[in-house]
Amino acid sequence: PLIGGAWREGGLALSAGTMEREGKWPPSDLSYKENLIGTLLAIFGNLVISISLNMQKYSHVKLAGTKDPRSYFRTKTWWLGLTLMLIGELGVFTAYAYAPLSLITPLSAVSIVASSIIGIIFLRDKWKPKEFLRNYALSFLGCGFTVVGIYLLVTFGPNAHEKLSGRNLISHLMGWPFLLYMLVLIILFCLLLYFYKIRKMTYLVVILLLEALLGSVTIVSAKGVSGMIVLSIQGNLQLAYPIFYVLFVVMVSTAVFQAMFLREVSELYDPSQIASVSYIFSTIIAVIAGATFYLEFNGADALHICMFVFGSCIAFLGVLLITQSKKRTFDPYITMDVLPGLGSIFAKSPVQPDLSGSFSYGTLDHNAHPDVLLEPPHEPNSSRPVITSKQD
Repeated sequence: PLIGGAWREGGLALSAGTMEREGKWPPSDLSYKENLIGTLLAIFGNLVISISLNMQKYSHVKLAGTKDPRSYFRTKTWWLGLTLMLIGELGVFTAYAYAPLSLITPLSAVSIVASSIIGIIFLRDKWKPKEFLRNYALSFLGCGFTVVGIYLLVTFGPNAHEKLSGRNLISHLMGWPFLLYMLVLIILFCLLLYFYKIRKMTYLVVILLLEALLGSVTIVSAKGVSGMIVLSIQGNLQLAYPIFYVLFVVMVSTAVFQAMFLREVSELYDPSQIASVSYIFSTIIAVIAGATFYLEFNGADALHICMFVFGSCIAFLGVLLITQSKKRTFDPYITMDVLPGLGSIFAKSPVQPDLSGSFSYGTLDHNAHPDVLLEPPHEPNSSRPVITSKQD
């Protein structure tokens, strides 16, 4: 409690100057305000990222079938999408400096909800009203569950506030909770990497667990870097601490390897499965990382913790319903009649997704069955081509 202008903690009265030096503030004073700023920044950033990805996808599909597969680089839509993506990522990065990881990470579900709503609006003319409602009932239900889960997460999430100075970050790095967490993380990561690379176990759970473990290190580092940058902008220079550059290198390197695992898993599994499972794993491991490194749940009562866990489960269920609805109702190809003005050119021909991992959209994957070749007919009286095999 705040008594006589001092904050009493553990039987000791801390003055405002002491709290400012140690980075501790009463939860009723600054924590709620900064949590609100961080929450709004994270929601704004994820919403903008979702819009940017849909704009870039629209630009790709609109130019499908052109001679130059990279002609989208010359479109304003694609560049506008890229600009919005950078703005959104900057918003999420800045949010780490104001709110706990346990609050920011689950808010990535906002992007999934926004993408679902944009997809529904974009395809609203493709179905009759009754057929549309029947096909997208799970999406609407999933969006409702996700919004309720996000509300519970924000309401009952941790309100811990700490200025992320270089001194505080070093003390956290030397704390036994984080050292124990890193030991368990390294052992688990090495085991999963052994099963994935040596034993060739390319299960979805294995790859996404590897990605989520790396992601927890990425966001822990990103929160430290973001907090030190914000403090430096506010006048308390932190860039002289070596820990800033160590965290920056760790953040960039783990993000690169994380992207590699995501690229590999995207070539093996359906995007809807990846989105739901990745969100669940990343959120759980990020919450554990925030609780061990930044001690975000210190002082939280049992009610708030239980409601936070309940809100997380509701959000997980909502994301699963959204992605399952997409997997069940979306066509495996994009017809040209979805885009205005292109139906007459391509006569509603399907554009199959490119599975080769290249930048080109709408191209057939000729390497899907390398053992089968299409050769000219060898029979004189036959007008149809004969399908033969390399082994023949």
